[in-house]
Amino acid sequence: MKMKTIFVTAALGLAFLSAASAQDFKAMLRYADSLVTYTGVDFSAEYTIVRDIPKQGMSTTECAMFRRDSEKKYVIIITKPDINKGQGYLKMDDTVWFYDPESRKFNSTSSRERFQNSNARNSDFTQSTMAQDYDVVSGKQVTLGIYKCWLLDLKANNDRVEFPIMKIWISEDGLVRKAENYSLSGQLLRTMAVAGYQKIGEKFVPNKILLVDNLAGAEVNGTFVHEKTQITINRPSLKTLPDSVFSKTFLETSSR
Repeated sequence: MKMKTIFVTAALGLAFLSAASAQDFKAMLRYADSLVTYTGVDFSAEYTIVRDIPKQGMSTTECAMFRRDSEKKYVIIITKPDINKGQGYLKMDDTVWFYDPESRKFNSTSSRERFQNSNARNSDFTQSTMAQDYDVVSGKQVTLGIYKCWLLDLKANNDRVEFPIMKIWISEDGLVRKAENYSLSGQLLRTMAVAGYQKIGEKFVPNKILLVDNLAGAEVNGTFVHEKTQITINRPSLKTLPDSVFSKTFLETSSR
């Protein structure tokens, strides 16, 4: 079985390289999606989210993440700071529910909303669907630091996504290393960079993700400094989770 897995992985890698040589950019997107999408298994991890606002300081949020990509579901439970402890999110298909333990009520929110007032959106925590949501306008080979990458210009093919235009840098192993998010008018809104990946089985999980708000910030010592958020992912697991985890009841009981 292990040898079979090695052959499958090698074949996928060759497919990615072949796609690059043939400039089949859609296949490139599908492969990049597949590396960080956990269909057939469940995903859980501990997230630390640090928001840095120039001249105001930093704030830290810690949470537990549970994902079931095969059913388009996720659950997030806030564990720190204490003032927000017990708050949670439940995504089911295209609906995101926010749970407030003080009022004990669920409110419908949007995937476009900022997560805990950070530079992350609720949609940043779900599976990657670039191949489904975007068409490739153009692509070229570039160098990004130590990585040889394909730089792809993407345009959304639906109005469900948060950013209608994107640029992404995909390295030779098929992993997204950087992304820029734009408005329809072409204004740069946000920049994302991934500082390495950790491999679990045949899947990949980012070590750290840096999100820079290209519109917000403040001048510090004569230099404009952008607001940013860093997400660190620890203790990732692909072990099967109980069905009961992906429910409103689980959020309610976890907050007690």
